[in-house]
Formats: sequence, structure tokens, C-alpha cells
Amino acid sequence: MKNNPSSESSYQNLEKALGFEKALPVTKDWSAAADFLTIISDYCRQNKPKTIVECSSGTSSLVLSRCCQLNQHGHVYSLENGQQFVDQTQQQLGDFSLSSFCEVVHAPLQNIQIGDENFQWYELYNFPVSKIDLLVIDGPPGFIQEHSRYPALPLLYDQLADECAVFLDDAARDDEQEIVVRWLTAYPEFRAEYIENERGCFILKRG
Repeated sequence: MKNNPSSESSYQNLEKALGFEKALPVTKDWSAAADFLTIISDYCRQNKPKTIVECSSGTSSLVLSRCCQLNQHGHVYSLENGQQFVDQTQQQLGDFSLSSFCEVVHAPLQNIQIGDENFQWYELYNFPVSKIDLLVIDGPPGFIQEHSRYPALPLLYDQLADECAVFLDDAARDDEQEIVVRWLTAYPEFRAEYIENERGCFILKRG
């Protein structure tokens, strides 16, 4: 995230649009960019998904939970590998009176195999979700392995609702561009739209 007045203004615009009474806890190196948060919040407010899953927690958890609160419909499940971030997000949800709209699931990274490839990805043993209407992918971090976010679609595919939408952040990076090519090859029923914003965003939908 670029630390400049326009970025700060974008977060303020988002806070105003969603009726937050205080500033979102934005972290320069980790929080999703304001334009990505705006895209997913606009989708959430318009389409009112019942079950929302996000890979990685944080500011996006607050935004999506606030959308559910405004919609009076829906629940967020955030997969988070670090216990300290689980605790931090839970505290922030409490500070914003949004705890009832989001469950932060501690899902440590584990070794998983997809085809002949090995990845570190979230443990799903205690993940109580089916029929995901909205999937937001902003983790695991790209620096831990090549194509770090690739497993999301193969591992959650059977839990996706027929009209699920998938949002992939940081899509301007070569890794994410290659991931989407692989996804579309493996799951040709999806179509992809690229949004050229601060960090790039891919939106995948069936059909």
C-alpha cells in the first residue's frame, strides 16, 4: 500500500460508505488496499452472500462483517494461520461490535499435495463451511512458496456454491497471473475478469 494522501482518503471514503464510526485499523505492509476492499464490499452489499470465506484475516474481516451487519444477512469465516493474527482480528471485531458476524478460524499452514506438487496451505480439519457464496483470497503470503494461493480453488472447489464469486487480491503479480491461468485450465466453467487497481484484482465467476 502506498502511504500517501490519496490512499488515506480512499480508506476514509470506504469508512464513510459503510458507516464506520471510527477509522479502520490499517497496517501499511499487511492490510488490503482500499480499492480492493471497496470492490469486495460493493459486491457483498449488492449480492448479499450468505456464506463468505476469506483466506487471511484483518481489515477485510471488518469490512466484510460490516457488510453482513448492514445486509442483516450473511456470515464471514476467516482462515488465519497465525495465532497472533487470530487474536488481533478477534479483538478488532470486538472493538467494532462485529464479533457475531465473523468467525476467525485458526488454520495453521500444513503440507498438502495437489497432483505432483507440494504446498503449504491452511489446515481445514475444523472448517465447518459448505456452499461458499463469496471467496476472498489474500493469503497465504506469496513469499513462502511459488503459486502460494493456488490451492484455494482445488481444495475448496467442492464447497463452492453454484453462483460463487472468487476475488483474488495482488493479482498484478506474475504468480497470481499464472495461478489464474492454471485455474481456468482446470476449471473451464469459470470466467475471469481482471481489475487494474493498485495491486490488481481477479474476479472469477462460473459461466
